[in-house]
Amino acid sequence: MMRMVLAAVLSVLASGSLAQDVDAGADIFQHFCAGCHGATAEGDGPMAPVLLVQPANLTTLSARNDGEFPIERVAARIDGRDPLVSHGSDMPVFGWLFEDEPVALKLPTGQPMLTNRPVVDLLSWLQTIQE
Repeated sequence: MMRMVLAAVLSVLASGSLAQDVDAGADIFQHFCAGCHGATAEGDGPMAPVLLVQPANLTTLSARNDGEFPIERVAARIDGRDPLVSHGSDMPVFGWLFEDEPVALKLPTGQPMLTNRPVVDLLSWLQTIQE
């Protein structure tokens, strides 16, 4: 059984990417993130004025990272490994809702990073909106 699990993980890593659902990522963003980051992800959501740390413009993540989408940093921020305290709580306050079956995300370095399917979908959508 363990060999089958290992073989499945290795096949996903060897493929270079996971099946990603950009539309699901867009829906996740609108439902959970737009309140702070805005409908167009530019950091101007209706909750932004009351936050101690202003939400980032998510359309410029690549531009602010020498043209490379910072997938590991963004994944860690979304899933709570890299907490950002804003308005007295971690971002996102709803991170537990993203808990799902763990999947391996292949980083640009070739190393795997375990995260959850909703995070992968959200990352795939965020990559499509980069300026």
